[in-house]
Amino acid sequence: MKSFINNIIIQLTGKPRILFLVDSVGALLTTLSLFVVLRTFHELIGMPVSVLTYLSILSAFFCLYSAACFLFLKRYWVPFIWIIGTANFLYCVMTFTLVQVYYAQLTALGVAYFLGEIMIVGIVVYIEFRVAKAKKKRTSENF
Repeated sequence: MKSFINNIIIQLTGKPRILFLVDSVGALLTTLSLFVVLRTFHELIGMPVSVLTYLSILSAFFCLYSAACFLFLKRYWVPFIWIIGTANFLYCVMTFTLVQVYYAQLTALGVAYFLGEIMIVGIVVYIEFRVAKAKKKRTSENF
């Protein structure tokens, strides 16, 4: 698994624009699952509808940010990768905190969904930070 992720990091260091596309699509999927699916079936999850709404709005902003970076950035990727990586990390922390706060209300399916989401976004964060670090190192070696 580690070599697989390292290969992804190597590939994305050469094409950081793709990282923003992946992040944007992931955030879009999160937005749709939170706003459309989980809000509709919130009884099966246990998370309050208002929390699901706020999380979906936040992920929609992440989607727009990453899409804008994908479409408009031509260079100087590193600061923008750090921004979305940090935002995604804070999203994971916030989601984990919400799971703890609402744990008594959450169903097993709800806990599984949110912990799964945290794991997936956590892997993306790891990749984003590693790509930003590698890209920064590569850029500084060229000067």
